[in-house]
Amino acid sequence: MDIAPLGVPGSFLVTTTPFLDDRGEFVEWFRADYLTQQTGLSLKPVQANLSVSRQWTLRGIHYADVPPGQAKYVMCATGSIRDYVVDIRLGSPTFGQWEAVTLSAGERNALVLDVGLGHAFVALEEGTTVTYLVSDVYKPHAEHAVNPLDPALGLEFPTAVANLLISPKDHAAPTLEGAQQAGKLPMWQGG
Repeated sequence: MDIAPLGVPGSFLVTTTPFLDDRGEFVEWFRADYLTQQTGLSLKPVQANLSVSRQWTLRGIHYADVPPGQAKYVMCATGSIRDYVVDIRLGSPTFGQWEAVTLSAGERNALVLDVGLGHAFVALEEGTTVTYLVSDVYKPHAEHAVNPLDPALGLEFPTAVANLLISPKDHAAPTLEGAQQAGKLPMWQGG
């Protein structure tokens, strides 16, 4: 397992090593000890989520109140996604910046997001299944969103915006500037 930092501090791409034989495949897709050794983060999952999406479904940009926040370990069980990490932490040196990676069932790769980062993804295939390990349980009152179509963020999508399936809640979410003005964004905790 290799864990490499991305351009947004607190985000990492995980590359696994599947073991194949005539029976099929086996892969260690999460190791807390490796994650801590290679990133310094300590992710203690307390909830596991699974979503199944139609092709071109856009979910996010989601985040939780900090503290405690919600760190995530995201992987595709079937299909593939274009996954976005968005730095929404006030005071961060990369505030307002984002990075996108492709996660797929074929690659068995994963994305790690530290507490306070925004997360979104677009399903690239019909019936894409995404699993998430998260560091805190879902708390509706503490969950927030930034509009993924915010032109100031400029997320680049793998299809025309008109093709994206987006929930009314995500579509109505404030822009990054609107969330900042409302006092809803987390603060940068890094050094």
